[in-house]
Amino acid sequence: MTDIRAAFGDIDIYLFDQLLRGRIPPGSTVLDAGCGAGRNLRYFLREGYRVLGADSDEGAIGAMRRLAMQLAPDTPDDAFRVEPVERMSFPDGVAGVVISSAVLHFARDEAHFWAMLRGTWRVLRPGGMLFCRTAGLAGLDGSARSIEGRRYALPDGTERFLVDEPFLRAATAELGGSLLDPLKTTVVHGKRSMTTWVVSR
Repeated sequence: MTDIRAAFGDIDIYLFDQLLRGRIPPGSTVLDAGCGAGRNLRYFLREGYRVLGADSDEGAIGAMRRLAMQLAPDTPDDAFRVEPVERMSFPDGVAGVVISSAVLHFARDEAHFWAMLRGTWRVLRPGGMLFCRTAGLAGLDGSARSIEGRRYALPDGTERFLVDEPFLRAATAELGGSLLDPLKTTVVHGKRSMTTWVVSR
């Protein structure tokens, strides 16, 4: 029996769902915008996808490159770049799938959010899929304390840029995309909520 953890690592369960539904076909170029050390990329590296990533944390990119060397030794070093998602140096439309997992909620304000989002959207090819998980307001029942604009203090002690359904629907329209799935939110009671936003270009 296949060791699920060895095959998929700590992949986001909602990204795993997209994989199971055939939305990330073999051979696709997958770009993780804010890849960290590669928790969502283990399977794609092992299975021969073209995998790209960017993160502003040099240590995380170092770990990402070591993981790639282990699982896909032919991956070039410049597939993983130390740079913020709003200023990635990858070409326009380079990827059929772009992942943004727990990244956009670190925006400092709305202008920064849009810079990050547009930088992420730019590298997605027409017809491609943006998979995004970000912190939201849904289900918090007023327990998030407003700081300024869309910045909130959450019950878990963190500060995040929080979205809601009208904001994401408007963002989808602004990008010229279309929702592939209804918005879905997971609530960790007394702590935070995370919304899954899946958009076709």
